[in-house]
Amino acid sequence: MRNILPLFFAIYTCLIPLQSAQANMDVYMPKNAGKADLVGQGLYSFMFWDLYIARLYAPEGKLHQNKAFALELEYLRNLSGRKIADKSIEEIRKQGFNDEIRLADWHNQIQAMFPDVGNGDILTGVSSPSRETIFYQNGTEIGRVKDPEFTKRFFDIWLGEKTSAPELRMSLLGAS
Repeated sequence: MRNILPLFFAIYTCLIPLQSAQANMDVYMPKNAGKADLVGQGLYSFMFWDLYIARLYAPEGKLHQNKAFALELEYLRNLSGRKIADKSIEEIRKQGFNDEIRLADWHNQIQAMFPDVGNGDILTGVSSPSRETIFYQNGTEIGRVKDPEFTKRFFDIWLGEKTSAPELRMSLLGAS
């Protein structure tokens, strides 16, 4: 019995952050979208650095591209907002989108809103039913991009078939 109590306590304390993150995720979803549940999550690393934990939430835990969903990135390192914006556009370009005028416009928009982040900071992107992207930093809205093409291309960085992180994609989609 003495050995079971510490194990129970350890498991319980590991679940608390997941429950609080879950409770907060419903705030991001449109009122009529339903309860946001975790679809999947995974760790993104570059070379030997762990950069962030990604979590995908959708109503009832099922992703439908024409319904609202949220992608949360919990950063594990310090990164500049400019680097995050630059890398986002680079990844969109790698997937084959080459309208340089739109890429420059999107880059200007997200560079103006993406903050510098540190260990524990959370950036959340929400794809609304109207296909605009709403961004939050640690629960506070920081901006919107009202372009359905941006919304598709931006979330395809993680969820698209041409992603540069296929293992993370599978984890986010709950397939691993």
